[in-house]
Amino acid sequence: MQNAVEFEHISKLYRLGTISTGTLRQDLQRWWTMRVRRREDPWLQIGETNDRSSKGISNIVRALHDISFNVATGDVVGIIGKNGAGKSTLLKILSRITSPTTGTIRARGRIGSLLEVGTGFHPELTGRDNIYLNGAILGMSKAEIRRKMDAIVDFSGCERYIDTPVKRYSSGMLVRLGFSVAAHLDPEILVVDEVLAVGDAEFQKKAIGKMQEVNRGEGRTVLFVSHNMAAVRNLCRTGILLENGELQCSGTAAEVIDTYLSGQHEKPADRCFNGEEAPGNSEIKIRRMYFVDTDGHTVSYGLISQRIGLRVEYEVLQDIPAFTHGANLYDATGLHLFTTHDNNEPQAGIVGKGTYQTTLWLPGNILQAGHYTLSFAFMRYNPFEVIYHSEPLIQLALLDDMEAPTRHPQYKSDLPGLIRPVVEWSKAEKLVVK
Repeated sequence: MQNAVEFEHISKLYRLGTISTGTLRQDLQRWWTMRVRRREDPWLQIGETNDRSSKGISNIVRALHDISFNVATGDVVGIIGKNGAGKSTLLKILSRITSPTTGTIRARGRIGSLLEVGTGFHPELTGRDNIYLNGAILGMSKAEIRRKMDAIVDFSGCERYIDTPVKRYSSGMLVRLGFSVAAHLDPEILVVDEVLAVGDAEFQKKAIGKMQEVNRGEGRTVLFVSHNMAAVRNLCRTGILLENGELQCSGTAAEVIDTYLSGQHEKPADRCFNGEEAPGNSEIKIRRMYFVDTDGHTVSYGLISQRIGLRVEYEVLQDIPAFTHGANLYDATGLHLFTTHDNNEPQAGIVGKGTYQTTLWLPGNILQAGHYTLSFAFMRYNPFEVIYHSEPLIQLALLDDMEAPTRHPQYKSDLPGLIRPVVEWSKAEKLVVK
């Protein structure tokens, strides 16, 4: 299959605090070399990694460094990473808003992009005038814009204010209008940044539906930047992960999300413990804790609608009286959500020396999307005695599921709350007044 976009060794450097080289002679030499001779910047410096959390010693920052990957025609690619990872810079280079310091991009087809709220809009012009302006910037002819005007206005939902200057629009209305113009450009390549987060639930649903329609119905290519992992998972087939301006990994959307979330955890989702350093005491040592799906595969994240198992492998160091298990679940703030005890009948007599395994199954459709940690305990009853209780050792990420039975199919925005259980509703009935 032919590639719609090819990124070859893309790097982008920024100079902090100043734009020129510092002297007129060097500025002229740079202009002559880059603009006339079409060669690399003679004053290019290597620069530092773009780590916004630490102070560097150089005034040259690498926003992107040696990025190479291909996007197949008709693919939907999710680009994820922390703030400052280089996602928006990459899309701006693709959209020709800025040029790469080194490397080349080959794009086959017309590109429609929505990168920032109000991009290409003049605040003093009306919404209708800005449709013509923005459409012309994106490469649409006046006749094409006129032909699609009704569809653009209808999709944006701003018909009542279309002849009002956009300086009086809210940020959400600007996003609606901007996305509507870009989506009706009929581009071969649609580029969308995180701006959809500004829109309301109704528009987010329409926008995601339009992107799916552009891709599935017309076979066009979509590049989508978002911090909403549920949206990336539902919309995208492939993904790339950027970190500090460098390409960390690429693959299926699920694989890339897994890698990204694993790197975000303060605690991993799979931990092995060896030797005397393993959590426990002279009777029991925890050797491994990890999460599994219903097929027994190790996972680092799941959907809120999925059944996820906490599997614990532990070693009994000597023959000891029978015991049972328990666990505590905490949310990302450390709030203790619940405690659970093994409801199987405890073993009687003596548990022999050896390695054992038990699995705690967390039901689907009860927890909210977010990060959770679990601690584990061994105890006995009659009388009650805690043999060993660990601190929270591993962390699980749960993603929202747009198809979960805990949400209405027409509502795509966040559902607040600590938990997300499935509850039963009776149908409303009209009361008969006697």
